[in-house]
Amino acid sequence: MAHDLETALLRAFVSSVRSGSISRAAAALGHSQPALSNQLRRLERTVGQRLLHRGTTGVSLTKSGEIFLPYAERILALSAQGLAAAGPVVTGHCGVGLMEDFVTPSLVEALSDFSGLHPGAKLELVTGSGPLMKQSLAEGRIQLALCDPFYLAEAPRWTARLPLAWSAARTLDLRQDPLPLVLFSQPCRWRIPVFDALEAAGIRWDVVFESTALGAVQAAARAGLGATALLPANVEPGTATDELPALPEVEIALTRHTGTDGDPLLDAVENLLRRLTDLTAATG
Repeated sequence: MAHDLETALLRAFVSSVRSGSISRAAAALGHSQPALSNQLRRLERTVGQRLLHRGTTGVSLTKSGEIFLPYAERILALSAQGLAAAGPVVTGHCGVGLMEDFVTPSLVEALSDFSGLHPGAKLELVTGSGPLMKQSLAEGRIQLALCDPFYLAEAPRWTARLPLAWSAARTLDLRQDPLPLVLFSQPCRWRIPVFDALEAAGIRWDVVFESTALGAVQAAARAGLGATALLPANVEPGTATDELPALPEVEIALTRHTGTDGDPLLDAVENLLRRLTDLTAATG
């Protein structure tokens, strides 16, 4: 008998993996821990394989879970993208500015699928710092920007709060004094809440590696150079940790170039970004 994969179960699984803890995932999704645990068991029964190792320090992926995770993320992203793309066919050009942190595989795949469904629409992606987003909007190179609202001259159309999560190699001793950190280079205002959380817990820190590229930050953390704070979607499997102080949420905002209200293409892309942002917040 064939079984369907429920998106609610997939969201419970992805959230648990990215947060490294069933209790944190339950809090992020607004469920009780027993309810989320039940969803995970239902998913494992549907798949027919154990997907997670559960322990006192959190959860980690089984071999089957490692194989299944990208499919689960893909299905969730396609669900969000399908809702955004179900409207009328759109054409034209749309420049989209994204902060580096938000360029996840799921987002890139969703935008690629959107282009495939609307061959008359051309999407141009620009990634970079907040000041670059501000400049690109002013020059008209991009019509939509999703980044830290601090850098936006235009009033945001909407904002969202996203969680940050710690990522560190299993080989890294998190009791080091000072704690080595891997962070995005300046200007990055998300560094401040990381420093504040550590200082409030009495933990000294030292920035040992900085980069403007997400891949470089992930690679440095994976190699054990230091701990880093990322959006949960960018925390690589096996690197989530709850041994460091909880991190606060950060704010992102979307704005559009003046005079683009009512543009069907921009409306469709904005709706897609909103749904993907909501998905990121829900699976944090």
